[in-house]
Amino acid sequence: MPSSRLPDRLRALGRGRRPRAFSVAVATLLPLVGVVALGWNAAALMTLYWFELGIASGWALVRALFAGRPSEIERDGLIVGPLAQRRGGLSVPRTGVEVRVSSLLVLPVAAPILAVVWGVVGTLTVGVVADGGLSPRALDTVTLAVLAVFVGEGATTLVEYFGRGEYRDHSAQTATQGVFARGAAIFFGALFTVTVVAAGTLEGDAPISALDPDAIGLPLLLGIVAVKFAFDLASLYGDRLVALDESSALDLGFSYDPPAAEPVDGSLAEPVETVRQPPRARIAGALTTPIGHPGLWYLAALPALGAALFALGGKWGTAVTLLAVAVALPLGLAAIDHELRHGLVEYRAGDDALVARDRLLGTALWRVEPWDETDLRVERSGLDRRLGTETVAIELRDDEYRIPGLADPEPILAVFDRRPDRPDESERSGD
Repeated sequence: MPSSRLPDRLRALGRGRRPRAFSVAVATLLPLVGVVALGWNAAALMTLYWFELGIASGWALVRALFAGRPSEIERDGLIVGPLAQRRGGLSVPRTGVEVRVSSLLVLPVAAPILAVVWGVVGTLTVGVVADGGLSPRALDTVTLAVLAVFVGEGATTLVEYFGRGEYRDHSAQTATQGVFARGAAIFFGALFTVTVVAAGTLEGDAPISALDPDAIGLPLLLGIVAVKFAFDLASLYGDRLVALDESSALDLGFSYDPPAAEPVDGSLAEPVETVRQPPRARIAGALTTPIGHPGLWYLAALPALGAALFALGGKWGTAVTLLAVAVALPLGLAAIDHELRHGLVEYRAGDDALVARDRLLGTALWRVEPWDETDLRVERSGLDRRLGTETVAIELRDDEYRIPGLADPEPILAVFDRRPDRPDESERSGD
């Protein structure tokens, strides 16, 4: 069995704030030395900060990939909703680190967003103040500073995030949040600088690209470094802001606890009965899923339009193929969603609890004790009446589980002491 602990030396280095404080010191002293001793202008300073933002974004994605807690994703989302409920992951040998399924769902969204933020910040900062490029000497020193920032950020991630075990407290979403504050600090600092200097140096209708980066004096450059340091310092002591938020009556927005990473207890007291959707309910459910997700049919618009154009041109073979794609694409995605959500799930009813188990990965998805539910209902939709099935709705204090398309819900209902609310006889007969 792989060890759940990282090497003791790495854990020892991760104690306290030393790694992160070192990273903040590097990110502050390098531009300070560059401005005071090496004669950096605004172009060199903004270039360093822009690359620092890109480096921070890259390491944030690494942290998000190995975050120890599940990401919070809406359960109703097509395909991603049921996938996010899977708590399995790929473990890294000899560590307690694993790549969670929900983290893999967040990264394709987070990575483009961070790339766009980096590009926008660069366009509005470096693109303005460094329009003419950097001098060879400044380029060399800025390159060395960028390498030092990369090493510092990487060391902080390795020692503190992994060595100290901070990854256990983060989801992929919280692991990337700090990058946006850094981007905001760099953006607004540069925007203020450019605005002040442009107002004092540009004349008439001169474009902003005509701004001379050497016109920004040393006091203003030191002010930019100080503002950036203030943001980094706030990040360093972010846990104290969280503690303040948790202890105060006001919701300041600093405190957020991602979903717990503990696996669902799948053990049950005997006897245990297993209930699954019958094949007719699985097929009918897949075919009717697009009704609840009308956006699926937008995916069919492009191949359908292509089919119409080829039909006008008399290319009937291509038109029929594209038309088949237009129909199969939404129905195929709907079938995958329904199978992940219901078809590949079995419900194990024991004397002490009801457990939903994923047959694909062999893990428990959720568990309801007899005393957890606040309401129990048996419903019959139009589809249920046609298929001769029923839907069980289990209402909890802050959630609800619905189990549709059951031919015999009695084993599930027997778990609970409460008598379920059932449809009247007229509904059951379809009147």
